[in-house]
Amino acid sequence: MSTKEQFSIPTSKIERTAHFVSTGVKIGGNYVKHYTQRLLNQDVTREDLHKDNADDIYDTLSHLKGSALKVAQMLSMDRGMLPKSYQDKFQLSQYSAPPLSGPLVTNTFMKSFGKMPSQLFDTFDIEAANAASIGQVHKATKNGKKLAIKIQYPGVANSISSDLRMVKPIAVRLVGLSTRDADKYFDEVESKLLEETDYPLELKRSIELSEACKDIPNLHFPTYYPEFSSTRIITMDWLEGTHMKDFLATNPTQEVRNRAGQALWDFYDFQVHTLKKVHADPHPGNFLFNNDGSVNIFDFGCIKVIPEDFYTAYFTLIDQSIYQDEQKVKEIYQTLEMIHAGDTEKEINFFFPLFKRMIDMLTLPFTVNEFDFGNENYFNGIYQFTEELSNMPEIKESKKARGSRHSLYINRTYYGLYHILYDLKSVVQTTKVLQLA
Repeated sequence: MSTKEQFSIPTSKIERTAHFVSTGVKIGGNYVKHYTQRLLNQDVTREDLHKDNADDIYDTLSHLKGSALKVAQMLSMDRGMLPKSYQDKFQLSQYSAPPLSGPLVTNTFMKSFGKMPSQLFDTFDIEAANAASIGQVHKATKNGKKLAIKIQYPGVANSISSDLRMVKPIAVRLVGLSTRDADKYFDEVESKLLEETDYPLELKRSIELSEACKDIPNLHFPTYYPEFSSTRIITMDWLEGTHMKDFLATNPTQEVRNRAGQALWDFYDFQVHTLKKVHADPHPGNFLFNNDGSVNIFDFGCIKVIPEDFYTAYFTLIDQSIYQDEQKVKEIYQTLEMIHAGDTEKEINFFFPLFKRMIDMLTLPFTVNEFDFGNENYFNGIYQFTEELSNMPEIKESKKARGSRHSLYINRTYYGLYHILYDLKSVVQTTKVLQLA
């Protein structure tokens, strides 16, 4: 990798807090600088301020890694929620955070196996092939097989709770969440991040889900090797292929784009509606694309198990006939925590049509036999609706969080999937979706 190596990661709460405080000081300085420059030059824009702040925030998060950087990664997927400067900078966390130095990598192997990587593998590339929020990947070979060695950063698991407390104010300010909503959803984020740092759990799920999904056309999964895995290392086959940005740069045909999109749609459809557990981290860095349109899937760190009552309520709303029974819809909305038992008639009258409009928009691909995810009008409509929601005083001033904590990762899953399919400009057959009783 060309990204500069990192020779240490702050692991103590005091060290990590100091980095956040330092960043806060820098951001304050950026505001002072911005308003001073505005006095001297009216051409200086708010975007210039966003760029300076994005650079400083990302530099801190990428240095701390772990849950702090993971939040940046999640925010980068939510297009329309962040200013473009933040979105562009935070997208780096999907593929190219600064990697750990060789000595730190070797130290991890010594603690895990009592051996250096060169003693375990025939060859081991000490330079990381890529680095992200929770860990980084190295190439190796063993008995003629190419392997990918995923190594977790030191201190990541132990710092999740304290990191989230410190990064929460940044996220609240960037996205415009209320502190109440942030508490509710950050609890869900924390539980998922704790699972992502549990490499034995990830290894188990990777093996199980790869086996369950192996017959889905045009998908490839690696074989995993428990004997070369530990609490901070996962070893699997090395899969060839390119990240989506590079794949699209080859100008693939529409047939190839459709094949890749269909494979991803079928992958998520099967997990959600058959397994009731889903790969809930659909950012482009978790997939590799092949020239024939097949897709390699290799990261099962973030899995959302879908409760049965939530599943039934969530997907029943796709059926338009349900809206003929207002009481039934109200019960479903309450199950999903979109409305609450104590809501006033005014609140119900405001949120009912708003949620109906939102659901109609987001579930449109499920209601037709074939959907063109390259449709600019569809995605522009979603962006405009999101912006409209963010400006509604009734939502800004609402004293109640709207939406179940379970919806956080399910919505994120579909939001991420839709945007990958949009970037691919895929036309997808969506007829195999729901068969609800």
